[in-house]
Amino acid sequence: MPRGQKSKLRACEKRRQAREELQDLVGAQATAAVGEVFHSPSSLCFKSSPAAGSYSVSQGPQGAIPTSTTAASVSHTRSNESADNQVEERPRSSQAQPTAEPFPRGPLDEKVVKLVHYLLYKYQMKELISKAGMLRNVIQMYRNHFHEILKRASEHLELVFGLDLKEVDPNRHIYVLVNKLELSYDAMLSDDGGVPKTGLLMTILGVIFTKGNCAAEEQVWQVLNVIGLYEGMEHFIFGEPRKLITEDLVKEEYLEYRQVANSDPPRYEFLWGPRAYAETSKMKVLEFLAKVHYTIPSAFPAWYEEALQDEEERAQARAAARAHTAAMASARARAMTSAHSKGITNEHSRAMTNVHSRAIASVRSKATQTIPPTPNKV
Repeated sequence: MPRGQKSKLRACEKRRQAREELQDLVGAQATAAVGEVFHSPSSLCFKSSPAAGSYSVSQGPQGAIPTSTTAASVSHTRSNESADNQVEERPRSSQAQPTAEPFPRGPLDEKVVKLVHYLLYKYQMKELISKAGMLRNVIQMYRNHFHEILKRASEHLELVFGLDLKEVDPNRHIYVLVNKLELSYDAMLSDDGGVPKTGLLMTILGVIFTKGNCAAEEQVWQVLNVIGLYEGMEHFIFGEPRKLITEDLVKEEYLEYRQVANSDPPRYEFLWGPRAYAETSKMKVLEFLAKVHYTIPSAFPAWYEEALQDEEERAQARAAARAHTAAMASARARAMTSAHSKGITNEHSRAMTNVHSRAIASVRSKATQTIPPTPNKV
């Protein structure tokens, strides 16, 4: 075989292996994440109370914090890899231990997991998604359940990753995954080939919002434990959760992490950062929480009222900004017009002065010419 042809074959083989590795990585992440979300919507419950925006977390009928077997096993394996070199850190009292509770694995559940896997792979490769491709590569003999499987997969993508499946061509049934929450955060954190993390950020922002816009660190961890994130335990998607929420998100100004004043021993709390206020809103966060519970934002009256007030204040701020911009533009226009008018007036004045001067000079010249010379005396 010619040398050039061999090189081409090797290059093709490397590209094929790279695609397979990416597909395996995304698939592993998706499988574990979806396993958690099978439980999360019914397990993570934000309950509005008559008190000003308090919340509680329900852990389901059995009282156990649910995670998937996959999540627990992956995290446990990664923790053990460094066990020989590190002293095992005991979890804080505020954190519950992960329990291995397998999620439902009926035929349709398997198809949901595989479809999430497939859709995330398409998202990573920046490829369009077609109904024909989903039927051919994933759904196969379960095509009669296509809409149910697609709906459940879409819900998981939205709740975990903050991605929304949109149909862009109804005639050919072409779809794309877009960042539903309009945060620029994913654009930065997805460059390394990882999956979006907007869903996690929105969950934390939701805890802060429902705790009166300031949440104790223990309260944030209580909710993160429910979705399979534990302090000091490496996560298959998000890495080390503590570093992510107390350093990375703080550095990017999506969260504020500060010590509670006069606390001894020191206690810490979370608030929204300036970029969170700029790039999302309380209403969007409440809509996200409502999605988790398969309801509507108005089902949480106290928070809904606060979110509406926030929307009104934002609208007023935007209107004030537009009015200020318009006033500045109008002032500049008037200044330019005034300067232009003054320029014309000054020019006219100078022109009239010149005309007047020339007229006087002309009269004097003519007068000199018409006066007869004085006769000489004899």
